[in-house]
Amino acid sequence: MLSTTCFDWKTPRSLKGWIGFLIITQIWLFFLLTCSVAYCNDNGTHFVWFGCYTNKKSGGEGIYVARFDAARGTLTQPTLAVATPNPSFLAIHPKLPVLYAVSEISGLDGKPSGAIASFRINMTDGSLQKINHQSSGGAGPCHLSVDPGGKVVLAANYRGGSTVCLGLTDTGHLKSASKETPGGFIQHPYNRSGETGINEQRQAQPHGHSADIFPNGRFAFVCDLGLDKVLIYDLDLGNATIQPHSSVSTQAGAGPRHFALHPNRKYAYCVNELDLSVTAFAFDANAGTLSELQSISTLPKDVTDRRGFSCAEIAAHPSGRFLYVSNRGHNSITTYRIDESTGKLSFSGTVPARVDTPRHFALSPNGRHLFAEGQKSNSVAIFTINPSSGMLEFTGQDISIPSPVSAVFKPLH
Repeated sequence: MLSTTCFDWKTPRSLKGWIGFLIITQIWLFFLLTCSVAYCNDNGTHFVWFGCYTNKKSGGEGIYVARFDAARGTLTQPTLAVATPNPSFLAIHPKLPVLYAVSEISGLDGKPSGAIASFRINMTDGSLQKINHQSSGGAGPCHLSVDPGGKVVLAANYRGGSTVCLGLTDTGHLKSASKETPGGFIQHPYNRSGETGINEQRQAQPHGHSADIFPNGRFAFVCDLGLDKVLIYDLDLGNATIQPHSSVSTQAGAGPRHFALHPNRKYAYCVNELDLSVTAFAFDANAGTLSELQSISTLPKDVTDRRGFSCAEIAAHPSGRFLYVSNRGHNSITTYRIDESTGKLSFSGTVPARVDTPRHFALSPNGRHLFAEGQKSNSVAIFTINPSSGMLEFTGQDISIPSPVSAVFKPLH
């Protein structure tokens, strides 16, 4: 931070002096306000862990780690941090050197379930050591999040069509939850017989696809692709339970996949995998309800043949001015500008993702870079973010890594 000794703060003795004093003061206040935003100052070196699909074709073995120099925007070649099956989504404990990963499998201990695993982080080299794992209660867990206080992990089961809430110990160990634990596990109800407009192949049952926690820990948001709904749960951090609170429906056949909350917490957005759209919502934090504001395409109007295309990831820029979405098949990243007074989106444009099948992307903590992860190209492409327009520019960095589908950051200090 700048020292106040770099300015002469003596009382001005003339009108000209007062004008100069006020100008300097306004510049100083603007600097303080601008640099008080957390993402502006996070320019050190970070560990970046990549969750990958593990299969013979890609050669992936588990979770990989690299170092990212946020000031220079450079990434080292990732190396294996720990071998573990299908760690397709990751989350970091907010207070402890602990990382959590789904194990996107369909069978565990002879039961139709995946797993959630915890790992101790070695802050010297970024390697991971397994702590424990628990059943996710349903097959194919594909997304998870940790509440800001580090009390629970929430996960969505895609194949099982369910949500599980696991408590955490003071050391970051996962506690168990079961279908017999009231509120620790919820099976999403399904009754869409006779409905029109749905995708019969992809929406014949519930498919939980993401599980996000509101920053104050009161609510949880779960996108269900099979139901065309965003489910909102009351979250009890002390007891590690969730209870249905409200829900909102998207267009039939849209297939809500992932969810992004605006930094001001007044707006939220979900990317719809099946109809290649984004739904914008107003969020009432007191009532715990979402109200639709807008639905907008993720592709330019001139892209009329969209067969084989689908959406994957969504993220709001930490400045609150931009929103990003990845398009698989079209293999692009779309940028929107956010009207911060209404929450509505305007289409800014798309750029090639420089990878094949961008299942996931991640924004760097300082908001200056975007990492596009190519599931089928076995690579990560790094872009700079224009601070004025939000548009992306490829840096030329194309990093090899087997089937990357998730990324999380943690500063080295």
